[in-house]
Amino acid sequence: MASRSLPRDAHVQQHRRIAESAVRLSLIIPTLQEESTLESTLAAFPLELRQRFGVELIISDGGSTDGTLAIAERHADLLVVYRGTQRQSIAQGRNWGAAVACAPVLIFLNADTIPADPPGFLERITTWAERCPQEIALCCPVRVHPAHEQLQDRIFHWLYNRYVWLLNALGIGMGRGECHIVRAEPFWRVGGYDERLYAGEDFDLYRRLRRLGRIRMEWTLLVYESPRRYRQYGYVRTLALWTANALAAWMLGRSLVRAWQPVRSCACPPSQSPHQC
Repeated sequence: MASRSLPRDAHVQQHRRIAESAVRLSLIIPTLQEESTLESTLAAFPLELRQRFGVELIISDGGSTDGTLAIAERHADLLVVYRGTQRQSIAQGRNWGAAVACAPVLIFLNADTIPADPPGFLERITTWAERCPQEIALCCPVRVHPAHEQLQDRIFHWLYNRYVWLLNALGIGMGRGECHIVRAEPFWRVGGYDERLYAGEDFDLYRRLRRLGRIRMEWTLLVYESPRRYRQYGYVRTLALWTANALAAWMLGRSLVRAWQPVRSCACPPSQSPHQC
């Protein structure tokens, strides 16, 4: 286990399915009340697949009171549970997961996000880790699951993915928080995620990482996210919040919001995966 210290509010459970000596990638998933989504997310990474690529699964939970922890205990190698009284930021959750990781490459994945091709996803990251030492991080294109993708989803994500590519091509640094792939050494050199930020922490991390080395958009690492936030708030409001908080993180060193409002409701039929809702 990594030697980085955790605060007293963090409780760590070990359920090792992958031996530390075999670990090459650390998959870190922050959760909060993700009972409806987590099982289907983890189904994309069955134990056999994780053993094949040496992937330790780390769930960093922000204090769930539903069935999230029970699901995590059935699958995770390491479970970090927040037991404080104040609201935990997602930046804290990700950092706490990284603190117990032992791989040289960290994959941060949101609980409502899955790769389009999980075996190919892990294989490409493993190859990148070995063959591209000059690159310190990758960012992934994101789409809504094709089974429930609407025209507005396709247009927005086509444009936004190219915006992310452009920022990295210009040397600014940007990665969508749905999936971050980062080498552990530079991650800790910049101090990890800024735990003071309740939003905009994804842009802020990649902006600081870019000072240390190259970041590239890897178009073959497509991931699908749930459209639950877009369905509840719409694209205009969601994009406005993203932009305002990213600019505040960049220029003011803080978020505009004191808490990022989670969206957990899903209008899927029972037969559909939450990622398709």
